[in-house]
Amino acid sequence: MGEKRLGIGFIGGGFIARFHIKSLIGVRDADVLGVVSKSRDTAEEAAILAREIGVGDAKAYDSITDMVADNNIHALWICAPNFTRIEVMEEIVHAIETGKGELIGVTCEKPLGRNVAEARKMLELAQSSNLLDGYLENQIFAPSVTRGKEIVWARGAALTGPPYLARAAEEHSGPHMPWFWEGELQGGGVLNDMMCHSVEEARFMLTPPGARRDVLTPVSVNAYAACLKWQRPKYAKILSDNSGGKTDYTKKPSEDFARSLIEYVNQDDEKIVVETTTSWCFVGAGLRLSLELFGPEYSMFVNTLDSDLRVFFSRNVTGSQSEDLVEKQNAESGEMPVVSNETDAYGYTAENRHMVQSFLAGKRPEENFSDGLNVTELLMTAYMSAEQDKTILFPPPGLETFIPAVAKGEWNPKES
Repeated sequence: MGEKRLGIGFIGGGFIARFHIKSLIGVRDADVLGVVSKSRDTAEEAAILAREIGVGDAKAYDSITDMVADNNIHALWICAPNFTRIEVMEEIVHAIETGKGELIGVTCEKPLGRNVAEARKMLELAQSSNLLDGYLENQIFAPSVTRGKEIVWARGAALTGPPYLARAAEEHSGPHMPWFWEGELQGGGVLNDMMCHSVEEARFMLTPPGARRDVLTPVSVNAYAACLKWQRPKYAKILSDNSGGKTDYTKKPSEDFARSLIEYVNQDDEKIVVETTTSWCFVGAGLRLSLELFGPEYSMFVNTLDSDLRVFFSRNVTGSQSEDLVEKQNAESGEMPVVSNETDAYGYTAENRHMVQSFLAGKRPEENFSDGLNVTELLMTAYMSAEQDKTILFPPPGLETFIPAVAKGEWNPKES
């Protein structure tokens, strides 16, 4: 490609974009040079952040096309809301095809699409413009996950056989932005928002190091979804108040709790199982990411709230609500865990290092849009299972055109 440093432009300047920008402190050979967002103020704030922490001389752009036209920007990070992804990708491709500029690659935050049709469209658009594509699934790059995989496969699996069960969970008290709670905008509820992490992390752990993902063949999916907390009147009112009355969980809720069991067979035709749990109704210190892996004579455990740093504040220490200790923090007093460097611990730094190095080398990242499409296929099958209350063989008929009831505003467990 001939580039020694990668100029990055961000599409979206909100919470997740800023997480990525902060992570680039630990990434060499990359500069944040641009941000575009629906809100000019949001773009300006994200650009200021990049400049203040020294990860690039970023500026706000008026449009994606303007950013593509900047010859110093070589790759784009799509961190815009789920419901804008196709529109964003189409503008990128149109700018390239009409000669406005050139790019090496593009990355996209999870999920790749709100359904299989959208995810496949994202992949096709990237390929139509010969763009390298990276799927931003941070959890498979988390140091505890990658180091744990390295150890258990080198020692346990090598001597006693491959692992057969992975359990993954992501749990917190709910999303930051009101649109996340809207099934029609987000594409679903917690299953679509967070199970994408757990499904891919567990699959990653069960895949032999260096092997292609297709050495594991999905066989069936069984899932359950419910709205346990946020449809209760007190909490439904909170969502309504936070959204200016737009979000009404008494009539159009999304699931705030979901589980799935995915059965695979490996290259030796042995059964292996992925079990996931996701929740927007978790009550604890803050975001909890957990992972368990089991093989014939070994196991592995990760829990991000089992931090090496804990602090205690008595009831006399008061303050306003914040997230200075842990993401999705729920308390300011008592004994609290502290995740000292969230961008490292959650995998964002290593993820972005891999994307940057891949693009500069002219290689497709190991985690790419094909992986994002596969994850979406499994999630949509999980929605089918939850709606039909039965195990679904994979791939099911109608998967390509399936849209969950919650994404159509037609799901309300209190009326069923």
